[in-house]
Amino acid sequence: MTDRKTITALASLSHPVRLDLFRRLCARFPTAVSAGDLAFHYAVPRSTMTGHLQTLERAGLIRAERRSQFMFYAADKAGTRWLVETMLSNVLGASPELTGQEFEADVPPAKAASSRV
Repeated sequence: MTDRKTITALASLSHPVRLDLFRRLCARFPTAVSAGDLAFHYAVPRSTMTGHLQTLERAGLIRAERRSQFMFYAADKAGTRWLVETMLSNVLGASPELTGQEFEADVPPAKAASSRV
């Protein structure tokens, strides 16, 4: 685990707007959303919105794509999975009591997988 990368990712989610942006992009995955469409939902200046998006992108949680004069953003699959795995294995120590994994040991694999969906 790289502590710096973990701290950067968690810090990027520590602001309410960035956390909500990340949630919004995860909900729309794999669709990319324009910066203008994202900004419509927040009462922040355009430059502030750009800063929030760049912070999430630098943390590896979202990706940006330029299309002509517009920027589109989407959740980054690898970065999001890395964050979840890091939280489970390195931050929480994969402790069954904290992660809820202790209940899945008694459930057949097919039911355990469907309960996560």
